[in-house]
Amino acid sequence: MRSIAIAVAAASALSVPLAAFSQTDASLTRAQVRAELQQLEQAGYTPARGEDPNYPVEIQAAEARVSTQNGATAYGGAMSGSSGAGSRAVARPASTEELKQIYFGGQ
Repeated sequence: MRSIAIAVAAASALSVPLAAFSQTDASLTRAQVRAELQQLEQAGYTPARGEDPNYPVEIQAAEARVSTQNGATAYGGAMSGSSGAGSRAVARPASTEELKQIYFGGQ
């Protein structure tokens, strides 16, 4: 009975990672890729240049123009609120009384 439980546990442990590799069927179709390429070409990108050293700059500029034409303004959702990231925290050394409280339990 114990060996059956171990075998079931091992089989379930080995099958759990397979669910992590499952993909949704949200891939682009060939027609969607061609439509996107046509939009980029209309925005000024030329894919036939070959070994162009300005490739990243040109494709990013064309993608930015296409995204503004399509009504997208930026990546992500709307920002609200603020963040304290990067702000300085004020730290000071502990006094002798505070050290006594930490190490000796407040006595």
